[in-house]
This record gives sequence, C-alpha cells and structure tokens, in this order.
Amino acid sequence: MIVASAVYRLALSLWVGGMALFSFVVTPIIFRTFGRDAAGKIVGPIFPVYFRYVLVLASVALFARIAAGEAFHGAHRWAGTLLIATAVLFTGYQAFGLVPRMEEVRHSVASFEIAPPDDPARKEFSRLHGISMGVNLLVLLEGAVLVVAYEAFRR
Repeated sequence: MIVASAVYRLALSLWVGGMALFSFVVTPIIFRTFGRDAAGKIVGPIFPVYFRYVLVLASVALFARIAAGEAFHGAHRWAGTLLIATAVLFTGYQAFGLVPRMEEVRHSVASFEIAPPDDPARKEFSRLHGISMGVNLLVLLEGAVLVVAYEAFRR
C-alpha cells in the first residue's frame, strides 16, 4: 500500500505539473516566438503525445489509488476517485476523438495567418480548439483539486 500510495502521488504530480508547464509556459512561449502557422506546426504534433501522457498518468493515478486502498472508503475518497475517472474519460475523448478531428480540420486550412476569420474550416477549428482548451483546463483543475485534497485530508 505504501508503494501504491507513492505511485499515486507521483502520477498526480506529473499529471498536474506536466499539464501546467505545457499549457501555461511552453505553448505560450512557442506562440509568442513563432508565427501562428509555424507555432501550430510545432505544437500540433505534440498534442497527441501530450494528451496520451495525461491519459496514462491519470490512469496510473486511478489504479494506484485503488491499489493503495484510498479509492472507495468515505465520501471524500469516492469524490476523488470520481474526479480521476472523469479526467481519464475527458482526456480519452481529447486524445482519440477531439485531436484527430482538429487535425483533420487544421489540414483543410492553408494558413491561419491569411485565412479570413469567416472561413468555415477556420471557424470549425476555433470551435474545436475552444472545446479542447475548456476540457484541458477542467482536467488540470481536477488534478489540482486532488493535490490539494490529498494534503488537506492527510492531516
């Protein structure tokens, strides 16, 4: 149980830290440094890996939480387990549903720098990107809540 609990904390830390670093540091620097099209070509191939990274870590956290006996005893543990399970589902949707659709639409826009704002493909990409950003923020917040809750309920 001690090893499983340590694996849970490590997976949770890598999940939240990795998401925060990529979302709030790496991606903004890339988009500030390069033009929109060049930045998209850089981060575009990273996103499938990024979402799978989060999916693996959230799944590891879920299984480690169960193995540590921290998943189902008491309301706060059930709530935490539910947060992880929904993070796995949301991230799976991003990795295997949303990102492939975004890639398909992105390839139909020659250039985001010169395409008119009312271009249907550009509008669809923006819509999908907004959904992806919202889901990404939700999954990051779920992980952050789990980090804070772990410390709060540990005492």
